[in-house]
Amino acid sequence: MTMLTKTSHPTTTMLSLLFFYACFIIPPTIKLTTANDAPGGKGKAIFLLAGQSNMAGRGGVVNDKWDGYVPPQSFPNPSILRLSADLNWQQATEPLHRDIDYFRACGVGPGIAFANALLRKDAGIGVIGLVPCAVGGTNISEWARGGRLYNQLIRRSKAAVEGGGSIKGLLWYQGESDTVSREDAELYKRRSQRFFEHVRSDLLLPTLPIIQVALASGAGSYIEEVREAQLGM
Repeated sequence: MTMLTKTSHPTTTMLSLLFFYACFIIPPTIKLTTANDAPGGKGKAIFLLAGQSNMAGRGGVVNDKWDGYVPPQSFPNPSILRLSADLNWQQATEPLHRDIDYFRACGVGPGIAFANALLRKDAGIGVIGLVPCAVGGTNISEWARGGRLYNQLIRRSKAAVEGGGSIKGLLWYQGESDTVSREDAELYKRRSQRFFEHVRSDLLLPTLPIIQVALASGAGSYIEEVREAQLGM
């Protein structure tokens, strides 16, 4: 791992640490090649991005304003696309969630850096399609089946595959809001498992890989309880 200097931008530091661990999560045997996923070679390896602010992207946001800095890990790549709020594919650029989590200032998140890491691991992957769905400040109960966030996730997921490609995984980064209440913390594991089960069922993907990031911080006093629940799934 490359050591970071004291002058490193905070966003660079966060992404470097996150993707040091991500390299252990992405198995080398996962099948991602998508050239034949759709007629005309339009297949994409599609990843869903959901959760709250850390997934939506707050890197470089100070006083509700993004400083505009994009670290090298998150540089645009013509092989990385994003599904916009109006369901059109476009080249992915930061802030990735700018038209999804629009009530707050968005900055750099882990999505593009994740995709760049995959392409460095296997350039034969082809085109990666990212589907931003995260919304800051949301509790796991707000992602329950039938709710607005859940319905939006499923709707965008289904729209993403219409032009060709297949969903390869869900990146889930959430839980900070569930550290405030003891009840929410105690119910976190059960609610999360039910959410994952419903997503797999409604997308007809019973073995959909889900990459979950365990909390390092939170908004309340029950960080360890939520973190233990995440690590126990």
